[in-house]
Amino acid sequence: MKKCLNDKIFKIIAGIAEQEGYLTFVIGGYVRDCIMGRNTHDIDIVVRGSGIDLARKFANRLGNRTPVSVFRNFGTAMVKYEGKEIEFVGARKESYRRDSRKPIVEDGSLEDDQKRRDFTINAMAISLNPGTYGELVDPFGGMQDIERKILRTPLEPEKTFSDDPLRMMRAIRFATVLDFTIEEKTLEAVRKSAHRIEIVSRERIIDELNRILLAKKPSTGIRLLEETGLLVLIFPEFHELKGVHEENGQSHKDNFYHTIQVIDNLAKVTDDLWLRWAAVLHDIAKPLTRKYDRELGWSFHGHEFVGSKMVPGIFRKLKLPLNEKMKYVQKLVLLHLRPIALSPGGVSDSAIRRLVFDAGDDLEDLMLLCEADITSKNEKIVRRHLKNFRIVKQKISELEEKDAIRNFQSPISGEEIMETFGIPPSRPVGIIKDFIKDAILDGKIKNVHDEAFALMLEKGKELGLKPLK
Repeated sequence: MKKCLNDKIFKIIAGIAEQEGYLTFVIGGYVRDCIMGRNTHDIDIVVRGSGIDLARKFANRLGNRTPVSVFRNFGTAMVKYEGKEIEFVGARKESYRRDSRKPIVEDGSLEDDQKRRDFTINAMAISLNPGTYGELVDPFGGMQDIERKILRTPLEPEKTFSDDPLRMMRAIRFATVLDFTIEEKTLEAVRKSAHRIEIVSRERIIDELNRILLAKKPSTGIRLLEETGLLVLIFPEFHELKGVHEENGQSHKDNFYHTIQVIDNLAKVTDDLWLRWAAVLHDIAKPLTRKYDRELGWSFHGHEFVGSKMVPGIFRKLKLPLNEKMKYVQKLVLLHLRPIALSPGGVSDSAIRRLVFDAGDDLEDLMLLCEADITSKNEKIVRRHLKNFRIVKQKISELEEKDAIRNFQSPISGEEIMETFGIPPSRPVGIIKDFIKDAILDGKIKNVHDEAFALMLEKGKELGLKPLK
């Protein structure tokens, strides 16, 4: 394991520990990732003694006034150095109250510290001590579990998850990101303990959910959340997508499995978290808009509009940011049907101009979402839709290059309208501006001042306005 200790910081820490008589180990995710050949910038150091004291001595050894962030409530300290975050903590043992995931902490041994870890692959330690430097301390078989790609807890899984229910989310996140299988006993413990997630803060839950969404194949984690009963507790609107309804032999597709396929499709081409959230929510209103007609079959009319209205409430409940990111997701949910609805055979330039105008700088992201939304078990149907979609994309590109609609600026400003007719800011000003904009987008006039000015006068006359000159 000495290969994991090539960085000079380990030699520095080992030297301090030997000089001060500390028993010191590197532990947790760094050890796991080193063994698996994964890059990591977080290093956890556990010491039999004061982690804060060791952190300060380490910072002093580095010089250059290296700052130490101290978290006394947790008995930890952090030093940032050369792009790495090194956290120091005294070895400890923990016990829990039923109504809280905050542990009662006592000083402990390395063994105590390893027992409190969430999974065997995170409980491995490497010695930084004289005589055993570089030796792996692996009491729960974490190395073997890495080789088998198995995720399990060091101690009884039900107690592990009941003590700290966030570990259930972490289990699913690690299984998704590392492409591991959760051991059946451990998975069953998640199912039995799922209700305990209710004592975990929404902020911690959404942090884990976001990490699942950022994985190469997010559907792995979403399926596990659904199968274990966690999804219905943390995100019931998503759970409600699941299921197929049938009337008179007619059924619709399962929108839950369609959605996770869309997320996976999108994950292949972008790592943008908020674009992936748009995929999560693009059909979120289908359960609310589902209707059956004997002649027309199943429909979800207006689900894009209703879904966009649901976005702020979902963001608020999940503790996602109520800022421009939310508005971006809301916009993509509202527009996600528009490109698909453009038929390559009969699409008008006007329809394309309006799409480009409404999407603005988010046009490329919208097109990625819409392309990912093309799913079917019938490969011929998928190929046909993708071919049509590529034609639409080409038409959009050609028209945008010609008309520059995305950067649309009306040649007539509100100030010019008010000056021309001698009116204050009022409803007629907005009516005239929209009238000119629509005429340009519909191709009735060119985006030039003279034609727009003439149309302004015409509309003003219709509204009973007279120019001052």
